[in-house]
Formats: sequence, structure tokens, C-alpha cells
Amino acid sequence: MSKNQTLRLNDGHSIPQLGFGVWQVEEDTAEDVVGKALQVGYRHIDTAKVYGNEEGVGRAIAKSGIPREEIFVTTKLWNEDQGHDSALEAIDKSLERLGLDYVDLYLIHWSQPEKGKYRETWEAFQKIRESGKARSIGVSNFTEKALQDVVATGVVPAVHQIELHPSFNQQHMREIDASHGIVTEAWSPLGQGKEELQDETIAEIARAHGVSPAQVIIAWHLAIGNVVFPKSVTPERIQENWDAQDLTLSPEEIERINGLSRDDGRIGPDPADFND
Repeated sequence: MSKNQTLRLNDGHSIPQLGFGVWQVEEDTAEDVVGKALQVGYRHIDTAKVYGNEEGVGRAIAKSGIPREEIFVTTKLWNEDQGHDSALEAIDKSLERLGLDYVDLYLIHWSQPEKGKYRETWEAFQKIRESGKARSIGVSNFTEKALQDVVATGVVPAVHQIELHPSFNQQHMREIDASHGIVTEAWSPLGQGKEELQDETIAEIARAHGVSPAQVIIAWHLAIGNVVFPKSVTPERIQENWDAQDLTLSPEEIERINGLSRDDGRIGPDPADFND
């Protein structure tokens, strides 16, 4: 597999399948680690307002010397900014922090079904796309009903970002996304903590290929069609994750990893219950 493979979005744009995530990366660290990722070869950076590091990400992009059009930048609308007018204001503030004229992808961070604002927020997102401030628009952590509601508007999200890792592979939601031509992105792709990385099935596959368990998991995500953006602040890990693109898993190995998913594998909040 050649590095920096892209997937075609339903709006005609393309997205690099392997990206670099900056969740839990401190603002004063973000500039350095994103700069390192860009040097390694990453061309897709995933941030969000609530991460508190948009400014650091923006400085890294500005200092990289890489043409803006070669870097795919995602940010997200936080929950307190849901609503039509507040969403229109929020994108301007994110762009100011990033130091950019546009983002490549803008996501509604959570559906918050009890608050019921995601529909009017999605209407604002359509205006944001029309204005050119975001080239593509999508959603994150949406329930099945909320996703179907925004699809019913006639403007289908380009991307749906969800918790997704071997212990919780979200096959059902991935199938729903695919039925609408929506690309699925995986957050916490390696899980959180050591459980995924110490799984014996994954360790056995890693030994067979002479690679790390993290590289096996990343290669699995790429093989099943996910966009994936592992996070690390360690230069060696940033490089290692990037090199996972060189690994090709057999169909049998992919099926073994698929078999690790379980109903209680979710480690983050359930979108149906997250309304804060």
C-alpha cells in the first residue's frame, strides 16, 4: 500500500485515509507534534474547538512550508455552539484560531439528541459549506436516528466520525454510513489504555509480521475502509504509526481482528446518552 492513500467523499472531495489526531494534546505542545507529523508525511490533521489546541495546530501548518491545499484540516463544532446562528459564529472563531481561510472538513461534534438542535445546526453547516469556509461537512458521534434525520434533509454528511477500535468495531453503524455513501472515521482507533495493544490475537499477528500491535490495528482500520488518525506526542510513535501503511494484512488476519468486537467494548460516552 502506498502512503497517503485517499478516499473519495460523496461531495467530490478526497480525504487522506491516515491522519494525525490531537485530542488531549496540550496547546503548547501541539505546534511541535503537528510539525513533526507533517515532516513525517501526514497531510491530514484532526482537531476540534474543545481540544483547546487549534491555535497550535494553525501555527504548525503555517510554519511547515507545505502549501495549504496539500493539508487536509478537520475541526469540530462544540456542543455549546449548536444552533443555527451560533454555529455560523463558531466556524469564524475556529478559522481565526487556526489562522486559516477554510477548513477541509467541519463536523458537529455530538448529536446531543435530547437538546434537539442538530437539525438547525446542520442547516447552518450547509450555509458554511456554501460560503467556502468548510469544503466538506459531516457529523461525529451521531445516533442512528440523528444521522437519518440529517440525511433526510437531502444534504448527506460526507463523514461520520465515531468511536471505533477492534473491541468495538461498529459494524452496524459502518454499514449504515456506507449505505448513504458516508465515509466512517475512527476515533480512539487504538482503544484507550493497554487492552487493545496487549490482546494476544493482535500480538500474534504483530509477531508474524515483525511489527508493533499498534501498526497491526492501524493496518486493520485502513483495510476495512476507515479513516483513522492515531494520536501520539512521541516522535518515534508518530513515525511508527505512519509506517503502518506499509503493512498488508491477510483476509484471515482481518477476520480474526473483526472477531474481537464485543457489545460492551465501548470506552467513551454513548451518543444516545451524551447531552452535556
